[in-house]
Amino acid sequence: MEAFGAVLILLSVVFALNSLKSLCPPKNKSMKTKKLNFIALGMITILFVISCSNDDDNSGNNTKTTVQNNVQNGTWRITKFIDSGKDEINHFTGYNFTFQSSGVLNANNGTNNYDGTWSITDSNSNDDSKDDLDFNINFNLTNDFEDLNDDWDIISQSATKIELIDISGGNGGTDYLTFEKN
Repeated sequence: MEAFGAVLILLSVVFALNSLKSLCPPKNKSMKTKKLNFIALGMITILFVISCSNDDDNSGNNTKTTVQNNVQNGTWRITKFIDSGKDEINHFTGYNFTFQSSGVLNANNGTNNYDGTWSITDSNSNDDSKDDLDFNINFNLTNDFEDLNDDWDIISQSATKIELIDISGGNGGTDYLTFEKN
C-alpha cells in the first residue's frame, strides 16, 4: 500500500513538471531548466519525506505482544538454567510452567505447586534498542525458584522456545534461562 502511495506521488510530480513546462516561456531555456530542476528536486525531497514510514516505531510493541501470546499458549519446561556458570537445570526437572494472561506464573510437578508472577516490560536502559524488552519473573519463595527472579533480557523467541539472559550488576555473572514448549 505504501508503494502505491509513492507511485501516485511520483506521477503527481511528473504531471506538475509537465504543467510547469507549459507555463514557462521558452525564451530563456537555461533559466527554465534551472527552475524546473529546482522544483523537481523540491518535489522529490517532499516525496521522500512523505514516503518515510513510522511502521517501525511499534516493533517493540509487536515483539512484546508476540512473546506474550506465545508463552500464554500451552505449558513450558525449563531446558537450560545456568546460574553464574553453574548448571542448575536439575532444580526444575519435571516442572511444567504456565504463563497466565493475568500475570500469574504457575510451576507444577504433580507434587509441588508454586505461583509467581511474570510480565514483559520495556527496558529502561539507555543503551537499549526500542524493541529491547525485559521478561520479568518473580517467585516470592526462598527455595530454588527464587533464582529465577530477575528482569531477563530476551535473546531469542519463537512459538516453541524462548531464550533469556541476565548479566548481574553485582558480581558480573551471566545467567541463562531457556523455556521450551511441552
